[in-house]
Amino acid sequence: MDLQFLGTSAGVPTKARNVSATAVIEASGKRWYLVDCGEGTQHRLLHCALSLRALGGIFITHVHGDHCFGLPGLLASAGVAGRSEPLELVLPLALHQWLRLSLAASDTHLPFELRLLALESFSGWCNPAIQVDAVQLSHRVPSVGYVFTERNPEPRLDIARLEAEGIPRGPLWGELARGLSVIHDSRTLQGIDYLRASRPPRRVIVCGDNDRPELLAGVAQGVDVLVHEATFTEQVVERSGLTWGHSTAAQVARFAELAGVRNLVLTHFSARYQANPARSPCLDDIRQEALAHYHGHLTLARDLQRYHLDRDGRLVAVEA
Repeated sequence: MDLQFLGTSAGVPTKARNVSATAVIEASGKRWYLVDCGEGTQHRLLHCALSLRALGGIFITHVHGDHCFGLPGLLASAGVAGRSEPLELVLPLALHQWLRLSLAASDTHLPFELRLLALESFSGWCNPAIQVDAVQLSHRVPSVGYVFTERNPEPRLDIARLEAEGIPRGPLWGELARGLSVIHDSRTLQGIDYLRASRPPRRVIVCGDNDRPELLAGVAQGVDVLVHEATFTEQVVERSGLTWGHSTAAQVARFAELAGVRNLVLTHFSARYQANPARSPCLDDIRQEALAHYHGHLTLARDLQRYHLDRDGRLVAVEA
């Protein structure tokens, strides 16, 4: 699985960072899923290889605009790009009418079916490659994190079962290996029934805004990657006395250390944090605060950077 960050700024964009949007990409490198869609997300897609025709689903974490204002434009662009496959969106019920009205008022006619699913009644979503579940978080409004779990990763033929059932080697095995249905001895064999995972499934959690990382305790133990906001450092919060329903880098790092998170990715940085270490406050302040509490593999997400979860379980930046 890969991750690509289309926006890492909190609340408002900066000259270097757009607002929230994260792509979760299947191990095959083809189909991908979007978590949140801040304003300008469609423009960020112009700078990477992700195709709107290969978008498998959109998952919105909460109603705040920096996580959803990009939806109407992105959907319109998907239509212009020639998408025809239905698209499912999981988002808070309050956004359903807003999205429909935005499309109707702008005379936008999509050439594909838009299926809106209410986050409030969301009980999980899956396709043959990915299972997506939600975990409730804590923010000024209801907010969730999405848990992406691979299904049947890198499937290989179940040779033992094929031989036990007396299915002869040859073209039949080839068809089943591609996941197709075949006829043998007057019965239909489903390819998916004869494929098994060749490695353990990977899990990635991408969170919405959250001021209580401990709410993830039930799903984060040993997770491969946790993507969590780190809007502020403790120094900034101590000075202002306000968190606005967000976490500090130290909060998230302490939790990740206790949960045994292998790869911690911090994102959703306040616009006050600069990339230039000569200016204060800067992003390196967030890094240093997290490193004081977390000893796993830490990443500060960068806009447009793609990261790959390698065979050793380490998240590494992909060279452009």
